[in-house]
Amino acid sequence: MVSKSPRKQRKLLRNMPLHRRGKLISAHLSEELRKTYGVRSLTVRKGDTVEILRGGFKGHINKVASVDRKRGLLHIEGVTIAKSDEKQVAKPVHPSNVILTKLDTSDPLRKKKLDELAKKVKEASG
Repeated sequence: MVSKSPRKQRKLLRNMPLHRRGKLISAHLSEELRKTYGVRSLTVRKGDTVEILRGGFKGHINKVASVDRKRGLLHIEGVTIAKSDEKQVAKPVHPSNVILTKLDTSDPLRKKKLDELAKKVKEASG
């Protein structure tokens, strides 16, 4: 980004296309995963298991139900709030407030990338 102006930074983020916003929805890895893959953070996907670190649901561990790229938020299973009509709705959580504890490797491309990262870590250490 060229400008340092907060106004222009916010404008850039809000007008960013969805395929580029996906990169911004990343979270830190747990210590165990960090040692395995040798990276600090990865993009959060549906099916990943996360632990909430901040807010009223702190300590809650469950799977990501959906990722809202437009708003840059996650919906996690079991994290709901009651509306005034007592209807339960999902409470969105910002990715900076969670930590990835288990990765969903059902996607072959993601599994391949993760295996390559793990292989690099093994080569570097041994």
